[in-house]
Amino acid sequence: MSDKIRINGLFLRTIIGINHDEREHKQDVLINLSLSVDTRPAARTDQIEDAVNYRTITKNVIDLVENSRFFLVERMADEIARLCLRDSRVDAVRVSIEKPAALRFARSVGVVIRRTRADV
Repeated sequence: MSDKIRINGLFLRTIIGINHDEREHKQDVLINLSLSVDTRPAARTDQIEDAVNYRTITKNVIDLVENSRFFLVERMADEIARLCLRDSRVDAVRVSIEKPAALRFARSVGVVIRRTRADV
């Protein structure tokens, strides 16, 4: 499917990392999502019931991330992907997570994953 819903620049704070100070203090993470969906039903009817509700997905991602205590960004990305794929109309998702200032001299460090229904 070539249709995409994009959620860009979700800036959240969470416990993430393996070092002692990372386990004690929340850090910033920047999340971008690209959901592969078929937007034709919503386009035909102009009804929210026929659309993927990206507001609900975003609220669920915020709740997951802000209340998590993951050690690895890879795990966080995978859990976010699984959450997005709970909506049966989402065929695949691309999750990008960055930790600003995680490395000295680097603006950010992060991962990008893509998951499909077959992956979960």
